Amino acid sequence: MSETLLVTGASGHLGRAVINHLLNTFKVPAERIIATTRTPANLAELAGRGVAVREANFDDTASLAQAFAGASRVLIISTSELVIQGKRREQQLAAVAAAKQAGVAHLLYTSLPDPEPGSPILFAPDHYDTEQAIKAAGIPYTFFRDGWYDENLFMSLPQTLASGHWYTSAGDGRISYCARDDMAAAIAGGLALASDQSTTYTLTGPKAYTVAEVAALVTEVTGKPIEVVQLSDEALTEGMKAAGLPEPIARLLVSFDAATRAGGLGMVTDAVEKLSGRKSLSLQRFLEANKAKLAG
Repeated sequence: MSETLLVTGASGHLGRAVINHLLNTFKVPAERIIATTRTPANLAELAGRGVAVREANFDDTASLAQAFAGASRVLIISTSELVIQGKRREQQLAAVAAAKQAGVAHLLYTSLPDPEPGSPILFAPDHYDTEQAIKAAGIPYTFFRDGWYDENLFMSLPQTLASGHWYTSAGDGRISYCARDDMAAAIAGGLALASDQSTTYTLTGPKAYTVAEVAALVTEVTGKPIEVVQLSDEALTEGMKAAGLPEPIARLLVSFDAATRAGGLGMVTDAVEKLSGRKSLSLQRFLEANKAKLAG
């Protein structure tokens, strides 16, 4: 393989892990990797290994086109801009336009399972519109429709364990949790492929769980009982607001439960293992390895 591979958002957890897998797992020479970030100083270690580090600001289209110059395959990692509605969509469409301007041969993007119109997840339109823009650009593409990270549980489990109650509106819906590093390995594998075919992968963990099943696993690992309390979306939203969350954030979080209840996050595929070339970590093993973090 002689193509130059570029990863945006390389200072983030996922971007850095993807680059580490390119180097360590797939043995891509460092001189064929470009890492872009708003904060190049944070990637001194990668630069020391021979990776080209470039500044790229998704709010500055001109800087993006310059950063993408000379790259054959570009991975656009979806940005974390969720507070200002429409901001992430604007940033990502700018990145797509810059990739086309730079003459990129293959465009890869981290999306969301089933982002089509009708998804209960409030930021799904950002992903759908970005996918559509990539298709309209006429560049061969790979979409990684990333499921839910195991690590997302750290946002709520410490409070859940402290109170002994898990408030949810997910019902009996399931989520196929996947360790971030497994997903990063799969994305790196897809980025390293010398393929010009347009493809969509849904990346998931090896098994899907209900909230009650996750709670039982957490209790088994920690020894602390958890009572699952099912609420309506409206009641859960009001509870989150009463706990101090701003309404837009509360509604966003509840939209995840609504999508879970509707079956939008329970699919299970073997794409992660096929692309990464390794067996995925089970949720139970992940929880056991991160027992200390569960307690906050």
